[in-house]
Amino acid sequence: MTSRRTRRHQAPRGFTLIEMMLAIGVLALILAMLASSFHTIAQSKVHAEGRLMVDREGRALLWQMSREVTNIVQTPYALSHVALVGAGHMGNGLPIDSITMSTFSAGHRRALTGMTPENIVAYNLTPNPDQRGWYLLQRSQQSGLLTSTAKAQTMVLADNVLSLHIRYFDGQRWGESWDSSSLQLLQQLPVAVAIQIQMAAPGGHVMDFATQVTVPMGIAQW
Repeated sequence: MTSRRTRRHQAPRGFTLIEMMLAIGVLALILAMLASSFHTIAQSKVHAEGRLMVDREGRALLWQMSREVTNIVQTPYALSHVALVGAGHMGNGLPIDSITMSTFSAGHRRALTGMTPENIVAYNLTPNPDQRGWYLLQRSQQSGLLTSTAKAQTMVLADNVLSLHIRYFDGQRWGESWDSSSLQLLQQLPVAVAIQIQMAAPGGHVMDFATQVTVPMGIAQW
């Protein structure tokens, strides 16, 4: 009777050390999985926001270049210093073209000698010193009337450009370059210009932006 009563009133048995270690290990594994999931979600959110910013940047660049290409001018009343010079280059196996053009701004005005190009605008790529394979897209601008004395103003528009490909349509075929100085007067502008830009986005993504614009004065000349 005594032994039965003693066993009946014994304290409940606790967890062993091995059971505690197993429980802690399972909890640590669950926490690690949750942390990895949260990190992946946060990283995806950052990449998505970064791609959205690159998309806006690329569209803005394409819109600005398209507007200036549309306003390219070559007037017979006063010879332009530059009408359109487009050169094709290659870098890292991709096109890194450049373009220089005489273009009217939105607020152009008549000069004393007649209607003349208001601005000479140039776009070109230079290697990004901080990121291999990336280029800085630079835009320079100077007055078309003061080219002998005025200093061009240069600014960097983007630092994550991978390629810039510009093609020119002369009414019959597309070409990779253009030089107005080598063409006959009143036939110095292309009918259309195609622009393609590739930009690096977060997560190793490459974003493409492309458009094709007509040159009104080029159509009038042809």
